[in-house]
Amino acid sequence: MSIARVLVASVWKMKISAASRDSDYFCGDGALADNTVPTKAFRFLNRAATKTEEDKQFDGSYDKTWKLCTVKEVEDLKTLIKIMPLWSTGIFLSTPIGIFSSLTILQALTMDRHLGPHLTIPAGSFLVFILLATTISIFIIDRFILHKLRPLQGIGIGHVINIVALVGSALIERRRLEVVRAHNLTNQPCTVVPMSALWLVAPLSVVGIGEAFHFPGQVALYYEEFPKPLKSTSTAMVSLLIGTGYYLSTAMTDLVDRTTGWLPNDINQGRLDNVFWMLAVIGVVNFVYYLICAKFFKYQNQNV
Repeated sequence: MSIARVLVASVWKMKISAASRDSDYFCGDGALADNTVPTKAFRFLNRAATKTEEDKQFDGSYDKTWKLCTVKEVEDLKTLIKIMPLWSTGIFLSTPIGIFSSLTILQALTMDRHLGPHLTIPAGSFLVFILLATTISIFIIDRFILHKLRPLQGIGIGHVINIVALVGSALIERRRLEVVRAHNLTNQPCTVVPMSALWLVAPLSVVGIGEAFHFPGQVALYYEEFPKPLKSTSTAMVSLLIGTGYYLSTAMTDLVDRTTGWLPNDINQGRLDNVFWMLAVIGVVNFVYYLICAKFFKYQNQNV
């Protein structure tokens, strides 16, 4: 509600000039008052905390309304606005991961999934390797590495690791297609390619390691930087970006299917390696975008 009130008050007072003195801003009343000083960033929002004659009550005091907010509420909204670009980089990180997970299952369906003469690994079970790698990596990172990293550093490392995983997947798929052509299996979609599906474990594990860096890093960042009234909401931001990213992954897969010949029904006739290269390029562009956002982002506590 406080966010909505700040937006409404800012629009309502659009024609009013921001106050020139700190005393002209509303900081709360009585025990709820604080000494928060309005910052220069997004100055148009400062109007929401500017006191005017219309905001004055009958007894000469001021109170929070849809036309007047406290400076703290305005600064809380500014904090959310500053962190949103960093949050958006997580969406474009989750989208390639969603596509990668789906395509890896398609690869496994065509490859030799036997472990010994009697055991066959279900194709969908290969995604368990991501969870195992994430679990083990989080334990190691939390015990030996996490205290040495700031959240932005951990997230950045996760970006790089995921790019490496996508490049590895592209190379493995190129090798799989070479085996398909060498054994003349291009037009035999039901024939198992004589290449072990365990090759897929490596990129899956690397993705899991990347998730162990960037997802906990994002949770820590949002919890540290979100305003106090929204601390509980901050922990849900990662789930929101993952869900958004996976919805976008479906749309992107459909777009690739419609505009290229890389994803036919028989992937032995397709070019999944090109899809992985495309995702790697998206990862690189997103990482550059992340670096730009991180460069201009300032922690609330610069001394930490």
